[in-house]
Amino acid sequence: MAVKRLNITLNEELALELERVAKELGEKKSRLIAKALTFYFDYLDTEIAQERLKRLERGETQIVPAEEVFKDL
Repeated sequence: MAVKRLNITLNEELALELERVAKELGEKKSRLIAKALTFYFDYLDTEIAQERLKRLERGETQIVPAEEVFKDL
């Protein structure tokens, strides 16, 4: 997997917490940030799916049956 270097800015309290946890777990800060983002994106995927379901239930969006999609392909 390719690696992309980023430069981020954190408030001091969050930066200190990150440093403390990294030391305690013996992990690099960048690895902890990557893990945290992975967990957060999984959470967001769930939130997005729930919002889409709500819109579907309210009739604000439509679904296309799989048969129609396959027929068009």
